Amino acid sequence: MAPKILTKGLKISMALRTRFAPSPTGFLHIGGARTALFCHLHARAHGGTTVLRIEDTDRQRSSQEAVDAILEGMRWMGLTPDEGPFFQSAHHARHLEEAHRLLAEGKAYRCICSVEELDAMREEQRNKGIKPRYDGRCRDRDPAALGSAPSVIRFKTPQTGEVAWDDMIQGTIRFDNNELDDLILVRSDHSPTYNLAVVVDDHDMGITLVLRGEDHISNTPRQIHLLEALGYQRPQYAHMPLLHGADGAKLSKRHGAVSVLHYRESGFLPAAVNNYLVRLGWSHGDQEIFTMQELESLFDVRRLGRSATIFNMEKLLWLNGQHIRAAKPDDLVSELSWHLNRLGLTNPGQERLRTIIPHFQERCKTMVEMSEKCRFLLIDTIHHYDEEGVRRHVSPDLHRPLESLCTKLEALDESTWDHPSIEHTFKSVLEEFQLKMGKLAQPVRLALTGTTTSPGIHETLLLLGRAKAVSRLKAGLIFFHNALRTQAN
Repeated sequence: MAPKILTKGLKISMALRTRFAPSPTGFLHIGGARTALFCHLHARAHGGTTVLRIEDTDRQRSSQEAVDAILEGMRWMGLTPDEGPFFQSAHHARHLEEAHRLLAEGKAYRCICSVEELDAMREEQRNKGIKPRYDGRCRDRDPAALGSAPSVIRFKTPQTGEVAWDDMIQGTIRFDNNELDDLILVRSDHSPTYNLAVVVDDHDMGITLVLRGEDHISNTPRQIHLLEALGYQRPQYAHMPLLHGADGAKLSKRHGAVSVLHYRESGFLPAAVNNYLVRLGWSHGDQEIFTMQELESLFDVRRLGRSATIFNMEKLLWLNGQHIRAAKPDDLVSELSWHLNRLGLTNPGQERLRTIIPHFQERCKTMVEMSEKCRFLLIDTIHHYDEEGVRRHVSPDLHRPLESLCTKLEALDESTWDHPSIEHTFKSVLEEFQLKMGKLAQPVRLALTGTTTSPGIHETLLLLGRAKAVSRLKAGLIFFHNALRTQAN
C-alpha cells in the first residue's frame, strides 16, 4: 500500500487545535517526546491550543505507571498541555454510539466470520499470490439472517476511486480505495478499535491538526473515509519523518530510544533535549542553539524535511554542554539539586548552589558531571584520594612547603579569607621554597578535593571556606606522609 507523494502545501487554520495522543503501554520515549514537542511548538507559534489525550483503550497493556511516566516526562520537558489529560477509555460509549449510527445508516455491517474462517481465507489468498485481506464476504449478507452469532462491526470502505490529502510535511498523498479492505470498527467483545476511537475523539475535541509520525500514513486514508461517513470536518494532517540510528535502522533502545526521563538521569537539560529534537529535520538559517522561547515563536511544521533523520548522541552531548555554559545559574539550580539528591548528598540550598554553579559550567557537559565535580564541597571529609594523582604529584620535598602553606592559611581569619589574601599566601610560600605554582597547587587540590581536577586552586579554597579548607589540608598532610612511608617500604 505505497502512497504517492506529489506536492506540498496547506494553509494553517485560524483556530488551530492539535493533540498529542500517547498510548500508556510504556514510558515516553524520545520519538514520542519529539511528537509532543512539535505539537507544542507549532501551537505556540501559531496561537493554537494543545490537547493531551491518553489513548488507553488497550486495557490489558495500559498502566497507571506508564501514564505517570508520560506526564512526568512532559513536565520535565516543559510541555504542559493547554487541555487534558483526557482518557480515551472514558469515551467508550460515545465510540460505540457512532459505530452503531454507521451500522444503522448502512455504512457499516456485522461480520460473523470466525477466526478459523479468516485464517483459511488469508491462506488461500497467499497460495494464489494475492495480498491477504478481508474479502468482504459478510458485506452484503442480510443482517436479519445473521441471528445472534458473535460478530464484529466492519466499515464499508469505498471500493472505487481514491482518497487524497495535502499533508503539511509530506505533500499530496493518494491511496487507491481498492487497496483498502473493510476495517473492523468494533471487536466481538464490544470494544472500539483504534481508528474509530481516534476519529471520534479528534472530532469531539475539535482537533484541526493531526501531527504524528509517518508510520501512521497508512491509517490516514481509513480515518478520512470514516470522517466523511460520519459527516465530520476533515482536520489537516502532518506526518513527521521517523528518527533513525547511526546505522540507518529505525531508532531503537540501542540507539537512544529510551525514556525521556533516562536523559534527565544522564544529566541532560530539557532545553538541550528540546533544542536537539527540533534540529532533527527543522532549521532556521544556520542557527544551532535555540532557547525554548525562540522555538515557540519560530517553529512551523511545514519547514520539516521529509527524510528520516539520524539521532546522534555525540551531537546531543555537545549541545547539552553549550546549554550548560550559556545558562544563568538560577536556571541550573533545580536540575543540580535533583542530581545531588540522587547522589545522596546534602542539598546546601539555592543560594549556596548559585555561588557554586558558575565555577563548574565551563567544565561540564552534563549535570551528572557537575554534581560529581562539586561533591567535594558538600561532604564533611575526604575519604578517598586519587591514587594515581598522589603518586604523580606528592613527593617528600613538598612536605615542608605544604606545612608552611597550611600554617599561613590558618593564620588568616574569616575577614581576610579572600582571593587577594589567599593569592598572597601562595606567592610567599612559592618564593620561600623556590617552587612553581603547578608543583604546589596539585597536592593542595588533592588534599582539598581528593581529585586532580577542580576550579582554580584559589577559587577552590574560597568555595570550601576557611575552616573546612584548613582541616582538609591538615588531613591531607597526614595522608600524604603515610602514603610516602608506605611507598618507601
